[in-house]
Amino acid sequence: MAAPPSTIIMPVENQVREMDAKILLSCVAAERGYPVLIGSRAYIHFKTASVPRGVYMAKSMKTRSDRMFKILNQLGHDILAWDEEGLLREPDAIYHRWRLSAVAMQRIARLTTWGEDNARAFRSFSGRGNAPIENTGNPRIDLLRPELREFYRPEAEIILERYGKFILINTNFSKVNHYYEQLGELKQAAEGKKPGKIDPYDAGKGRHKLAIFEHFQKMLPVFCAAFPDYTVVLRPHPSESHQTWEDIAKSHPNLLVTNEGNVHPWLMAAKVVVANGCTTLVESAILGTAGVNFEPVTVDDYDFPITRDVSRRVFSVEELLETVRAIVDDKIGPLDWDARKAALEPHISALEGRLAADRIVDILDEAGYREGPPPAPSASDRFSGWYQTHLRTIEKRINMRRPGHRNNITLHDHRYPGISAEEMLAIIGRFSQLLDRFHDLKVKKHSQHLYWIYK
Repeated sequence: MAAPPSTIIMPVENQVREMDAKILLSCVAAERGYPVLIGSRAYIHFKTASVPRGVYMAKSMKTRSDRMFKILNQLGHDILAWDEEGLLREPDAIYHRWRLSAVAMQRIARLTTWGEDNARAFRSFSGRGNAPIENTGNPRIDLLRPELREFYRPEAEIILERYGKFILINTNFSKVNHYYEQLGELKQAAEGKKPGKIDPYDAGKGRHKLAIFEHFQKMLPVFCAAFPDYTVVLRPHPSESHQTWEDIAKSHPNLLVTNEGNVHPWLMAAKVVVANGCTTLVESAILGTAGVNFEPVTVDDYDFPITRDVSRRVFSVEELLETVRAIVDDKIGPLDWDARKAALEPHISALEGRLAADRIVDILDEAGYREGPPPAPSASDRFSGWYQTHLRTIEKRINMRRPGHRNNITLHDHRYPGISAEEMLAIIGRFSQLLDRFHDLKVKKHSQHLYWIYK
């Protein structure tokens, strides 16, 4: 009897940012016969000892992954990884220190990338191991391509009907304005409060981010007053505290602070997007929404070139107001597509042609995972993985009850509010309609926050 295909294990940390793209990737895998377990990363980790052997799709490979990756390998799971934060990143030496663990990367079977720049950064890391690197692109970008961007049209129309004409401001200050203040690593470094030796780059980057954070706070009241006929929608980073922005909104009735839903329909519906060094400027450039990179303070070592290259750059509040006014009055729009495309292509693969999701599943097929699961571990490894899974689960469950801990259930629920099987089926149905695929896929609840997607 033929062996069953590998189980695809699809963890999601930030639901509003990752879920739609990972459902798309799950659909492509399930279409080819793979059973996919998708849901909260924390809750997936609780269940890895009871999941049939397969491939764990990791979104990062930091030091905090060392223990979990070892457990996954002991249980017989292979790891395919990409870096969800690898599109906008610091210089190589800093990126390697912040985002890449040699211990974790030794346990990865395959690496996929956003594009060639991300691949080059992986190749230059001395501790990356022997995992082959594939320039597949990321499924988050698939959702912005012409074939799929209409997926968000219903939400975009609801947003427009509810708020009318609006200007979107996106912030990404989680490392200096975290949901839990004690987890704001760069703020601690800038203020000399981070435990242990503080790297000069971290302290400098922290001061830079804090300066921009303060400039955004000063800019907002002036901005809201300058555009009284527009709703100004501010979307903080998923891990960012809303309190600072909500305090400002109390005095400005046209300012709305929200993290409702995926950012993509908001980008589609917005007249203009204002941010500083944020992925949403790249996403708006792909969609064709005008983007403005507000740079009240500039330091080349700390800023991201790609967001400068795909957006209209402004350096003062006066210049910001003038540029946004010209955009909302239809005097100017986004940068020319050829200029945007030239800036995007070194960083993003699969802007056209086969979807990134298809390219990633191609790698699974080529590695033989459709013909069967990875090799069974030894009995001792299996027992060790089982024991460590249960020990770790007890520790994490305890930490979920600890106020202010990074595993606290309140922070988990902030980043992963949950989704129903019916909502997941509706998402799959819209993908099916747009692509004329995925017609026979089903969704079944596995346990709290976890679902099977299968053929």
